[in-house]
Amino acid sequence: MSATPETEAGSGGPTGRQTQRARRGGLGPARWIIPLAPALFLLLTFFAGPILWTVWASFTNAALTGAQAAQTEFVGTANFERMFGDPQFRTATLLTVLFLMGCVAGQTVFGLSLALLLQNRHAAVRAVVGVIVVGAWVVPEVVAGFIWYAFLEREGSLNSIIGLFGGEPQNWLFTAPLVAVILANIWKGTAFSMMTYAAGLSEVPSDLKEAARVDGASAFQVLWHVVLPLLRRTLATTLLLVTLQTVQVFTLIYVMTSGGPGSRSTTLPLLMYQEALALGDLGYGTAIALGLLVVAGLFSLVYVRLLRTEETR
Repeated sequence: MSATPETEAGSGGPTGRQTQRARRGGLGPARWIIPLAPALFLLLTFFAGPILWTVWASFTNAALTGAQAAQTEFVGTANFERMFGDPQFRTATLLTVLFLMGCVAGQTVFGLSLALLLQNRHAAVRAVVGVIVVGAWVVPEVVAGFIWYAFLEREGSLNSIIGLFGGEPQNWLFTAPLVAVILANIWKGTAFSMMTYAAGLSEVPSDLKEAARVDGASAFQVLWHVVLPLLRRTLATTLLLVTLQTVQVFTLIYVMTSGGPGSRSTTLPLLMYQEALALGDLGYGTAIALGLLVVAGLFSLVYVRLLRTEETR
């Protein structure tokens, strides 16, 4: 009778626990791979898949129509050699950088200014301004493009206002197409910057600002020496996100100017569309897409370095 308790105790002792651990450990890496398998499949299919196809197509003469569409051939670096020797690509790259810098600077200035102005305002004022600004952000790009096209064209609203004061109407989309699309994108994207900066400003301790004011600091000095240093991480993160959003803007520019007049507002996304879809040269179009990826990556690298520098402080 004394053996039974010992046996039962032994079955629940260290030997039993070791057996259970051995069974769990027997699955090995499958313990975490199996639950993640559906998500990994979707990620590889819809994220890595298109990227890998783009890289492959950029080394081929793939086309939408014709014999090259039926029988695609590997052409090595021919598309990239053509791209670097193409003056239209160099012009589009310069216009993309100018568009990117103008939009990022404008959204940063206006977004931060609105966040500062609304920080201590009445809730009703914040709600009204927030609805107006966020309303521009949620409008689809095609609608925003048409709004600004109707505002800036020769018979548009801006020239009507100028005419009331005796001014001469201008074809703004012809004389300054890049400036026009930059202003339109700033108008549409400022809300995102405003919300992120407002969230960052809410984390700035009010006692630090009060202490600076007591010491005789002006409003600008408080902003420059107290608020902005504490917003460095928010600034870097917002700049990164705004850059990634701006570098891929296509619909807004296409609706307003279609890249014209000539190619004076043709950024890399529009050039990629023209070559790959309008002209049917998928190989060259995907090579331009990789060029666009490099431009975005260089700007992102700068912001990531800023974030790492901020973390080490």
